[in-house]
Amino acid sequence: MYRQGAGDFKYYVGISSLAQAASRDDRVCVLNILGGESRQVTPVGHAYSGGNVVFGTSPGRRGQVLETALGNIPVYNNVLEGLQDGHRFNCGVIYLPPSAARDGVAELIRVNPDLKKIFIVTEKLSVHDSREIRAMGQQNGIDIFGGNSLGIADAWNRVRIGGALGGDSPDEALKKGSIAIFSNSGNFTTTIATYLRMAGWGTTTLMSSGKDVYIHFAAPEFAFALANDARSKAAVLYSEPGGYYELEADFSKPVVACVVGRWKQKLTRAVGHAGALAGGSDDAASKERWFMQKFGVDRPFTPDDPVCSAKGALVTNIAHIPAALTAVMRENGARPDFEPEGSLALKPWFRSSQGLTLPDELDLPVVAALSPYDAQIATLNQQVGIVLPRQNMKDASGASQMDAGTQVTSLHGVPVLQAAQYSLEGNLCLALLHEPGGVNDAKLVSVAVGAEINLHGDATLIAAQAAREAGNAPNSVLAAAASIVGPRRADGARRAARAFVELGTAAGLRDALDEDFDVTQLNADAATRACLTSPEPDAKAQAMLAGLAKREAKSVFIRYLQSLDAHPSADAVLGAITTTLAWGPLMRKRVSRVTVENLPWWMRLMGTLIGASVDARRHEPARFCDIEMDAVLGRHLLTEIACAALIGDKPDETELFGFQTLVGLLLTNGPGAISAQGAKGAVSADGPETPERVQLNKAMVGFLTHAGYAHGGNGFEGVAFLLERFKGVAMNDPGDPSHGLDLKAMAAGFARVYGEERTQRKELGAQQATALPCINHPVFKGKPVNVDPREAFVRERFEARGEYNVFHDYYRALVQALYDENVTRNVFAVNVDAVIASVLLKMLWTRHQAGGFPTQALETAAFTVFLYGRMIGCAAEIDDHLNRGRNLDTRTPQADVRFVA
Repeated sequence: MYRQGAGDFKYYVGISSLAQAASRDDRVCVLNILGGESRQVTPVGHAYSGGNVVFGTSPGRRGQVLETALGNIPVYNNVLEGLQDGHRFNCGVIYLPPSAARDGVAELIRVNPDLKKIFIVTEKLSVHDSREIRAMGQQNGIDIFGGNSLGIADAWNRVRIGGALGGDSPDEALKKGSIAIFSNSGNFTTTIATYLRMAGWGTTTLMSSGKDVYIHFAAPEFAFALANDARSKAAVLYSEPGGYYELEADFSKPVVACVVGRWKQKLTRAVGHAGALAGGSDDAASKERWFMQKFGVDRPFTPDDPVCSAKGALVTNIAHIPAALTAVMRENGARPDFEPEGSLALKPWFRSSQGLTLPDELDLPVVAALSPYDAQIATLNQQVGIVLPRQNMKDASGASQMDAGTQVTSLHGVPVLQAAQYSLEGNLCLALLHEPGGVNDAKLVSVAVGAEINLHGDATLIAAQAAREAGNAPNSVLAAAASIVGPRRADGARRAARAFVELGTAAGLRDALDEDFDVTQLNADAATRACLTSPEPDAKAQAMLAGLAKREAKSVFIRYLQSLDAHPSADAVLGAITTTLAWGPLMRKRVSRVTVENLPWWMRLMGTLIGASVDARRHEPARFCDIEMDAVLGRHLLTEIACAALIGDKPDETELFGFQTLVGLLLTNGPGAISAQGAKGAVSADGPETPERVQLNKAMVGFLTHAGYAHGGNGFEGVAFLLERFKGVAMNDPGDPSHGLDLKAMAAGFARVYGEERTQRKELGAQQATALPCINHPVFKGKPVNVDPREAFVRERFEARGEYNVFHDYYRALVQALYDENVTRNVFAVNVDAVIASVLLKMLWTRHQAGGFPTQALETAAFTVFLYGRMIGCAAEIDDHLNRGRNLDTRTPQADVRFVA
């Protein structure tokens, strides 16, 4: 084997061999032991090392402890207090901020004559402080490691000092062997050890040098200690650009050097590690050249071009280190320390590729994971659906997101502009199943919700009607009905859904629409069968099954119900429908099992809310809004039924298009919207971490009570404004561009009057004139002509269909007139609320003019269509908060409270 005499070293190094760098005899004091990083790292290293930390310091916290698996580590205000209490140590670990690290080193040296080693985890030390630390160490005979170091670990001594080498389970990476590691990167030190272990090479001492500008125990010191370590046959070095330490190192044993950072050559500042500066003659290319000269090779080692010598090899890819080491050691007549344990090439431990057809090169086979991960994955594979970690959801959401620049919100990644192109049933699937679903899903949703819409004779309708007749706003009317749809009204259907999930999982069902699936594989026991059936024929269940049959809807679970020699219950039919809807997202881990089991409750709630929005006189035993229930269940889609509920009549194709557009636009305005806050707060108060306690109907009431004429009523204000502007105007069809009206003149006349009124108020010092509804937006202003992208999208969408809207056109003429009449300094944006008012008024204008739709009903409809869209979006917020939120996490943090009045 290639060797050279160790000789003497020109700097003081108390460690003459790597075997002395970290031993079982070392005792440690940790400065700032209760800091965030130390709290996580110190207990692991302490336990791995058999209890090597004697005490720590944290000013002002004397008497506290850091809990570990081997007992509590005492905490003192300073080092001297710990020494006076009888503790002795020879190693100090610095977790202090950069500005305090030098003083921490000085304190350790000043008060402890037994001190031999200091490990500095702190990064970005100033050069001035590092030079003083170096001088203090040299003058007092103390070895210093770092800064920006993760310390030292030793697989032979089974000890770790000063950082997180080996991670949370050091035994997994650190296996006793013959290779030392010296790395500029702390995390890569562990990674390299793991790579080596897979190739059959164990380790001796692992040293994270850090990569601050000053490296105290650097490559020359490491080479000296390596030469004197009989355990270490060779070393691996991981090197980044910056510094000349490697050039000065004199290695007497084989080395594999991994040099990275050629991509940094074009940078002019540090990236990641403060000392990894590009430029000069210490860049990556220069370091590669230094090592190639040391090893006597002319190019880097790669698996395809295995260039090496007995002295070593250069690699530029960390994955090539094991092969290079094996090749170098073969030149020295040495074999690996033990049999290779595998490869770190991509080997998936689990996968979910349902619905995907992958090419062979991507369709990698699943392999058994290493222990203990194999047992964890086996448990995970038994889990159905996704399980999300609990997190703080204050002003946050996993369902909705607002683009601050465009003010276009998205729901589960789908912008509302795109959602405006989906049907109501598609958006309901998007909200609760995270994808809009297909044709079959629309059929299933229409039956599930449609079966709950007709509330004739039900307490929910009585409550809603009483609220309506008492003069309540639409949100209060719906809240009265929702309050009654409590958990007991959904328990049967939820139990059925739970049973279908169990049956489908046990049978290995992949596709709930598979018409060839043998339903006898869904083998239910007697108790489950009893949960799904009723002793007598259930009229509601029969009507739902008939509706599904007429629509030719596909469902394995419905086929299973019909195969039973018994009468399916309505709850079972609803549970079968919702489990069919959710099966694909559940198998793809898009949704949780909690969501799936709650889906029947959601369908009941949605049907009840739509039904409650309609006067009790429109609910008849076999008809809803003059539509036969057979048609509700067997022919019409939910979008049509909901539109009929809103306008009081069967809608035509144009009205359906406008209604669908409005509902999609109104789904969400982000997690900060008042309505979303009300819904999330109701879940948070119930305690989402215990889902069985959360009442979905109460959460919906939370949304409804947070809607009102300011939040939800903007469309109402726009409708009222347009009715006033078009009062007495002879116009039959607002969709006819040949209406004969001079909109510019109408807008200019109003703009002059409005401007004069505003001027007079200002001169009199009176309150400003009331702002015009649905005009301007704080985000869309500051340009000569301002545009709300949502309004522009809808306008272009209707224009593409050849549809005209005189009310929308008037709003656009008005913002121009306000500018032309010098009322505004620029052309204001027509905002999306104006679109809602314009579209709705166009749908209802003819009925209104004929006296069949009074002004108050118009205002109610404007509010109600907002509730239709937002109740779907808030269902998504509620479900998301139920799955990932923490208890009471919507409150304002105490730290943000400035004063109490």
